[in-house]
Amino acid sequence: MTLVEDAEEGVQAAGSRRRQAGSASARGLLLTVLGEFVHPRGVPVWTATVVEALAMLDIEEKSARQAIARSANEGLLESERSGRRVCWHITAPGTRLLSEGTRRIYTFLTNTPPWDGRWLVLSVAIPETQRQLRHKLRTRLTWLGMGSPSPGIWILPDVGRESEVAEVVSDLGLDERAFAWTGSVASIGNPSTMIADAWSLDEVERLYDEFISTFTDADGATPQAAFISQIRLVQAWRRFPFLDPALPRELLDHDWPGPDAAVLFHRKHDRLHAKAQSFWTDLVSRTS
Repeated sequence: MTLVEDAEEGVQAAGSRRRQAGSASARGLLLTVLGEFVHPRGVPVWTATVVEALAMLDIEEKSARQAIARSANEGLLESERSGRRVCWHITAPGTRLLSEGTRRIYTFLTNTPPWDGRWLVLSVAIPETQRQLRHKLRTRLTWLGMGSPSPGIWILPDVGRESEVAEVVSDLGLDERAFAWTGSVASIGNPSTMIADAWSLDEVERLYDEFISTFTDADGATPQAAFISQIRLVQAWRRFPFLDPALPRELLDHDWPGPDAAVLFHRKHDRLHAKAQSFWTDLVSRTS
């Protein structure tokens, strides 16, 4: 299990943006709880603790237990019995998933150096009959921020990611079907049209505006309120590294709300963190 594989849910959800903006899945919330409160402490967690935490997020017990079981089946968690009770350890693959996810979430849009004007362009042909392979390629290239303005062509205004793109092509056994090049855009066609065809920026911008509107006044007056707000904050933010290609400022024709949303995310998280962690400590004590 990798972060890219976990992000396949984001690809499927991208076809229904409204569902993304609505209630989060039990599994998604479980991963957020693990990443924010269990993984940083390096200690196992009881089933009862997780179930009660997810209940505060409107997840029914049956769904919470199914999310735990699914994560265990995927190799992210492993169980340990103590009488009739069960506690869960995060496995090595689970640790890698959560560590990579944490890095991605907390560094996204925090460093946007000037663009050098160069593009990385990838051409790779996969027949319609190989739909699963096409899906895997789309998932992994989208995760790297690439967009597809036309069938079989992928673009990215960041030549520094060439080795990562090459790794995707190699992992999927597509070396004989792909070629790539780097350089600046020629004076043929309209770059704005190319960008619009490659990425759904209007919808991403709408989601950023919705994020800012939702969390500007997020409350953490009590430890429990801070706990709930922090999970919902992180859960909402964690989709953006997958949806937003983080294009250079030079390619955006107006003030892009992404950086403002990132500032809001970090500011709110810093304010909620201490109270939320205090609540988790009390919850673990009560359910142990």
